[in-house]
This record gives sequence, C-alpha cells and structure tokens, in this order.
Amino acid sequence: MLITLCYLYLWARWGRGPAALVRTTVQQLRASRCSFTFCRTAAQPRGARVCLSRGGRVFCVGESQSIDDLNKWALFLVSPFILEAEHIAFVTESIWVQGETLQRPSSSSETIVKWSDCCLPLACRPGDPYQLIAKASVDDFSKLGVAFLEDRLQVANGLIPQKIVSVHLQDSALKELKDQASDTPAQLLEPQPESSVESKPELGAMEHVGREDRQALGSAATQGQGGALGGEPAGESDRGMGSVEHCHLHLSSCHECLELENSTIESVKFASAENIPDLPYDYSSSLEGIAYDFCPKREPRRVNLTGKAPNILLYVGSDSQDALGRLQQVRSALADCVDTSCYTLYHLPLESALRDPWPDNCLLVVIAARESVPEDLSRRFLAYLSQGGKVLGLSSPFTLAGFQVTRKAPLQDTVQSLVFCKADWSRVRLSVLISGCVYEGGPGEPLSLGKLQGHLENKDEDRLIVQVPFGTCGGEAVLCQVHLELPPSSPVVQTQEDFNLLKSSNFRRYEVLKEILTTLGLSCDAKHVPALTPLYLLSAAEEIRDPLMQWLGKHVDAEGVIKSSKLSLKFVSSYTSEIEITPSAIPVVTDIETFSSENFNFEIYQQNLQTKKLGKVILFAEVTPTTMNLLDGLMFEMPQEMGLIAIAVCQTQGKGRGRNAWLSPVGCALSTLLVSIPLRSQLGQRIPFVQHLMSLAVVEAVRSIPGYQDINLRVKWPNDIYYSDLMKLGGVLVNSTLMGETFYILIGCGFNVTNSNPTICVNDLITEYNKQHGAELKPLRADYLIARSVTVLEKLIDTFQDEGPNGVLPLYYKYWLHRFEILQNKNWGGTESILLKLLTRI
Repeated sequence: MLITLCYLYLWARWGRGPAALVRTTVQQLRASRCSFTFCRTAAQPRGARVCLSRGGRVFCVGESQSIDDLNKWALFLVSPFILEAEHIAFVTESIWVQGETLQRPSSSSETIVKWSDCCLPLACRPGDPYQLIAKASVDDFSKLGVAFLEDRLQVANGLIPQKIVSVHLQDSALKELKDQASDTPAQLLEPQPESSVESKPELGAMEHVGREDRQALGSAATQGQGGALGGEPAGESDRGMGSVEHCHLHLSSCHECLELENSTIESVKFASAENIPDLPYDYSSSLEGIAYDFCPKREPRRVNLTGKAPNILLYVGSDSQDALGRLQQVRSALADCVDTSCYTLYHLPLESALRDPWPDNCLLVVIAARESVPEDLSRRFLAYLSQGGKVLGLSSPFTLAGFQVTRKAPLQDTVQSLVFCKADWSRVRLSVLISGCVYEGGPGEPLSLGKLQGHLENKDEDRLIVQVPFGTCGGEAVLCQVHLELPPSSPVVQTQEDFNLLKSSNFRRYEVLKEILTTLGLSCDAKHVPALTPLYLLSAAEEIRDPLMQWLGKHVDAEGVIKSSKLSLKFVSSYTSEIEITPSAIPVVTDIETFSSENFNFEIYQQNLQTKKLGKVILFAEVTPTTMNLLDGLMFEMPQEMGLIAIAVCQTQGKGRGRNAWLSPVGCALSTLLVSIPLRSQLGQRIPFVQHLMSLAVVEAVRSIPGYQDINLRVKWPNDIYYSDLMKLGGVLVNSTLMGETFYILIGCGFNVTNSNPTICVNDLITEYNKQHGAELKPLRADYLIARSVTVLEKLIDTFQDEGPNGVLPLYYKYWLHRFEILQNKNWGGTESILLKLLTRI
C-alpha cells in the first residue's frame, strides 16, 4: 500500500499523473457501472472514494448514478439518443456568474479545454445550476475531468462548470426520449438565471454566441442510486509489480509519503500500482502530450476548432416526398465520406431552420433544396456564414453576392466532362451529372474565390463549382451545380451509356466530394477498423455433423486448440466477451444453436449448395483478418469429403494478387474454398486452370439464373470478374500445395454483391438492367451467390476431369471479356487458340 501511495503521489505531483490516473481508473472500472465524479471538495458525494485531489477539487468513485425520468429534459435538435458501448454518458452542472468573475486560465501558458470539443451534447434542462447530458469517449471524458480539476475547462455563454458526474441512462428513459425526438423537433431552452444573478454573462473570454443561441446547460439530474460498488479487481494481489521497479519511489521512511495516506489521496482502492502502466519521465505537464503518449494506438483526434457540436445539418426545403428522397441521397453520400461515429447528420426542416438556434450547434450546413431559399432563411444562412460558419450548396439556387445562378436548359440532367481543381492545384477529370445551372457574375460586390473550382470541358468553360470565403471570421461556402449526391443508379440517369460513364467516374466523384468536405473543415479519414468476431463452425449437411465433431475431438489439444503456422483456432461451445480475439488467435464456436447473422442466412446457403462435397463445412465470421488463413491448420488433416469453406462478411486484411490488398467492406461475397485435386488427373496436370474455373463459376452462377442471362458480367484473364469491359467487381486468388500425389488448393474469391460504392456491384447491374428493359429482376444476396458459385465450380471441375480443357472452354469463351476484340491475327491462329494459350500460361 505504501509503495502504491508513493507511486501515485509522485505521479500526481510531477505533472504526467492526473491524466493517466484518471484515464486508467475510468477504463478499468467503467464496466462495473460505478459513477465517476469531478467536483469541488465540499460537494463530494457521500460514500464516494477519492482517487485524486487537486486545488480544492476531487476525482472520486462512488455508487452508480442513474437517470430514469427525462420528461423535463429538452433534446438537442433531433439527435438520436443512442449510447454506444465505448462511450460514457455524463451530466455537467454549471452556474451563471457575474461578468467580471468569469473563469480565466490561471496562466496564459495553460491549455484551455473547451467542453464542446470533447463531447456530444444530447439533452439539457434549465435551472440553477444548469444541467446538460452529453456523451464522450473514455479519453475525452477523462480529458474533461482533468481540465476541471486544473481549472482549465471552459463552457460557453458565461457558464462555469461545478460538477461532472457519469450516469447510467435507463433503457426506458432512452426509449422515451427517442420517441420524443421522433414526434416533435426539439427546441433549445434559453437559460433564465435566477433573480439573484442580475447581470448578463459577459462574452469576453468566451466564444461569441448570439443571445438567442445560448445553450441551456444544466444542474444535477434526477438520480437514482444503483448497486453498491464491487470489491477490488479479482486477482490483483497475484500480479507482479510490473513497472514499479523502474520508478524512483520514496523510501518507506519518507514522512511526506506517510502523511499522504490521510491527505491528498484518501483511497487507492481503484488505482493500484499494479494496474498503472509505466510512463517515461517527461518534464512537460501538457495534458495534450499525455493523451497521445499514453495511448499510442489511439487514432489522432479529429480537430474541431469551432467548439461546436459535431453536427452536419441537411436542408432540403419543403417536406415533399421528392425532398425527403433527396434527403436520403445526400445523407447516404455524406455518410460514405465522413466517419459517422465522429459526425452526426441531421435533417434541418424549414420550420426548425427559421426558429431554432442551430447556428451554434453545427459544423456544416448542406443546402440541397431545389426551390429558392426563403428570404428570411437566406439571411439566417448569411448570418451563420458571417460568424464563421461553413456551407455546402448542392444543386441549389442559393448563392452569394457577386454570383447568380443561370439556367442552361440543354445541360439539365445530362452527363458532362468536368475539370475540378483541388486545393493543391492538382486537377481531376471526371464525368458528372449536372443540374443544368451554372454560376455567372451577378449583382453585388464580387467576392474573392478560393482554390476549389470546377468547370465544364466546353468552349464556355461553364463554372459549376466555386469556393467562396465569406466575412472576416472564417466563414466559407462551396457552391456546386454538380449532382455529387446522386449515385449512377439514380432514376435521373436515363441511358446505359450515361450509367457507364458515371460508374467509371464514381470513385473520382467521391474524391471530389471528400476534397470539398475536407476544405470545409471536416475529416474524411479512413473509418475505424471493425473489431474481430469469433468464428462459427457450421455444417451444411446433417450427416457430416457427428463425424466432424468426432474428428475435432481427436485433433484438438488439451485446451481445444488447433495450431498452424499462421494462427490458432480455439474450439469452444459458446463465446463470451472474456475470450480474446486477435489476428493470430481466434475462437471457433461449435454450438450452432446460438448462431445468427443479419448478413449471412445459413438456410439460404444450405438450400442453394448442391454439391457432393465442396463447401459442406463452413467457418463463418462477421469480421476476420482474411479468410485465406482460416483453413491453414485444417486443410491437410480434415477428411476431403468434409469440404471446407471459410466465409466472412468483412475482412480487415484482405489479400489480392502479389502484395496487393483487397478492400473487403460489407456487401462483398468473401470466401476461401478448399479443393483437393489428384496430381495424376486432367486438372492436376493443368493446375493454372483452377483460377479461371473459379472466376467462370461466379459469372455462370449469376447468368445461369432464369431471367439473369443478360446481366453483363464477364471474366477477364487471368482471374478477374468484370462489368462489361469497364469495371472490375471481383477477383480470385489461388494458393496451391502439392503433398504426395494431391494438390491442396485454397481458392480465395471476393466479388461485390450489394456494395455500390465506390465502384460497382452485381445489384447495380441488375438495377440498371431493370431500368433499361422494364424488368423486375430481384436483387441478389451474397450467401445465395456464394452457394451457387461453389456448386457451379464443382460441376466445372468434374467436367474438366472428364473432358479436359475442351469441356469448359466454350463456356469461358461465351463470357470472355476479350471475345469481341480484334484478335484475329493470323499469326496467332484465331481467338480459340489465343484463349487456350492464355488459360494455360503459368
């Protein structure tokens, strides 16, 4: 205990300690549903244990605090009241102060932390003190708490924080508030200080906030007592001292440390030295430095210099069906560009746009209304810009002084070639669908233009995208008459030629949209990699289930593990969160009664798998590094009649040919199939044909469905699956090992089924075919097509073994991408000869 006290004392005294101590405590105890409180010493909750004390303020841990009645709370805008597992909900209590006593940093060198930069406000309630419910990550919650302890936390509108306390939101309360959000647009309540506070808050050191836009930040929430806190973490006494031996601790005779137990740190029950990582000594006391050194794996925080909630508001005009459809299109396009775990996309209805104080609660306003913006709302948008706001106009009549929107009817809803100039002066050329309007000089003093510009490749070089800085506070607008929000499959796109042009430029469409959003201050960084999930062992045929389990019982070790050079598979009857999943150690659940998946319907797979042995035993995962490694420890041991296949919804480390990475988002059909081929057989003597048979099987699996024979899916030598001759939507990777007289072949295959962006998928082709031919073909599923592809592959292999290459070449030639190209070179001997030469190349 004494060593622990010394360690914590030194940590707290020499600068790096507070942030690390708070963060470690919160990380380790949040699952126990206890409550974390930052407050003044006099306001310490009864029974709470103090972990840290600084300057008359304390950080303590106590019994769980819950909120079960939210009727008196007002929801911010229409935010969905969803609390993710990795976030903490908390209440901030603040009070109004006289103008001359506003909070100031104790030293100009100290870093001020803005409350709104570290959390997402959810609901508020007026009173004295004022209350605000918000959510934040563990890191940001800890950052807020340490800033409060060090008197560096700043809240807008003249409010001074008095307490921060984490709370548990009851399910009934969440549902109640969610229903409230869906029924009526929320209004922000304007703070009304008690009569004892007569003067209005001074805005001097705070952000400038209009009087009508003051946020209501509130006092203690209605709280219910939870269960008592649990004891010390199990097994704590058994752990080694870890990093303690590397720290310069005081001796047990140190008088200062002996007094510490009854003063600064009153309890160390929840922050023992065994649980605190060793930190390098650093003379800097900057909290920002601590946050990133302490958590090296944490992604860089998305900087929000405005101090506003990370909201993106979407204004589409009236509430007509057309407008609501456009809202979904805009929302979908933006969600593909920004990380929706960091930004929230809200509909801004006309009434709310005119009435509610939204300007202080958003980072970006997207104006996508087709009709003219009402004059009073236009003035509000301009006022928002003048205060440093950001606006993106998408095919809207909204414009700024010095510009006018001119309609050119012949250009309306046509596909044209656009030249887009990026912020670094590089250029992007792409095919775009345009509104039929262009930007020209108009009344008013012309405004200067930014670097982002887009014009048509025609003689007039009509301007379709302009970047316009506005005012002196950093306001900025990007106005656009290109339908960046519409996918190539939109009903507006009429011809097959236009669809092909837009699909070929779809990746560049997203490149342009991300460039615009980044210029307007948003982050379009890659989204978080999803967490790995356990595997499930499934059998498509009941008769092989018992032999399969018997085989496993004989081949796993004492801990139920089968190891290979690439990973270990631990077979368990059920999965609990305590079981760790890493890329090299993955649990396999054998109890199929617990299996369910929104993305993989096992019954559909079973019904459409018509094979003798291929694909009968399935290792399924929602998220896995790569299916190519999952069969590594089983492929040489498991009986061949138990045809193995690994199927995943998403891969985090997908593989392509050579060293290429294969992007594997949700919507791809992802699998690795084990096939064994005798060396002394027709196919065994021509093993390179295997990759061609797999790509051919995928195409045939789609085009052999009645009614789908004209879906323009093709094979491209050597291992690609293409839409016409335009775009790749899938590929095959084959690894083969010869052991004795048998080739053991892993066939990895991935092709896009439902994921339209950023390139193309099978269902895009079906949608376009329906539009062009007035058909009603249904979209296809990944599980359905994987089963059909394996079935077709087994038939192709059997045909090849019986008849050789000539048995499959006619079908390959039918779907061959280069069939109609000019290859009739007499020296080559015709297309059939060329095809055979290509297919047999190694």
